[in-house]
Amino acid sequence: MEIYQHFREEERPFIDQVLSLQDDVEMRYQRKETDFLDPREQHIFESLLRNQPNLTWSLFGGSVLTERKRAIVAPEYETITSEDFSICLLETHYHDKFIQLEHRDVLGAFMSLGIKREKLGDLIVQNGKIQIIVASEISDYIRMNFTAVKKANVQFAEKPFNHLMKSSEEWKTVDTTISSLRLDVVLKEIYGVSRKKASMFIEAGHVKVNFRTVEQPSYPLEEGDLLSLRGRGRSRLMEIYGTTRKDKFRVTLAKLN
Repeated sequence: MEIYQHFREEERPFIDQVLSLQDDVEMRYQRKETDFLDPREQHIFESLLRNQPNLTWSLFGGSVLTERKRAIVAPEYETITSEDFSICLLETHYHDKFIQLEHRDVLGAFMSLGIKREKLGDLIVQNGKIQIIVASEISDYIRMNFTAVKKANVQFAEKPFNHLMKSSEEWKTVDTTISSLRLDVVLKEIYGVSRKKASMFIEAGHVKVNFRTVEQPSYPLEEGDLLSLRGRGRSRLMEIYGTTRKDKFRVTLAKLN
């Protein structure tokens, strides 16, 4: 199909999933809801559904600022509101004077319960408080079984979304030019390492693009791609504006402080 040529080969299964969802809604005239989608999946979802006159759709993950969101697809005559999404906010407290917890600690504890990552939305850890946005269908299971993170005993309770904390994470952006959209070139620019070192990180499996490990330094990046380098945090290729007279790419890069 022509549609595949606009996306990456490894994204075909997700594209097929969205197309199947679209066909199902059109045939049955019943709305469908996805699991939580990462930003790249949201981009693909929007691209596929944008020009479908018989359908309406929406994305929501707890607030307009959340990164991970569920999607609802419905017949075009229906109205979708934020209350229609099967998500809930769970919150717990811990003694941050005695125990230091990070995002990865909580995520690791969550994943150890055997739950798919796709059932978890955004996760915030700050000021002795943990908030997780989860699919409503696993809320009871989480509250019964998610009782500890490292040495901290926790007990989650459901809260309304107006209690959702604003993440303290800050993205620092920079406008620059780069010679190529290869992964090793962009990694070099963002993290201030040599291109050789960037390639070593990639080949060692220390780099993820859109939450998937990529081991090819020549891997071509696209606008909106989310990167992570083990031990050095996350970054993003925010925008691509075209090329200069010397055929360099004008881009905006962002790094999470």
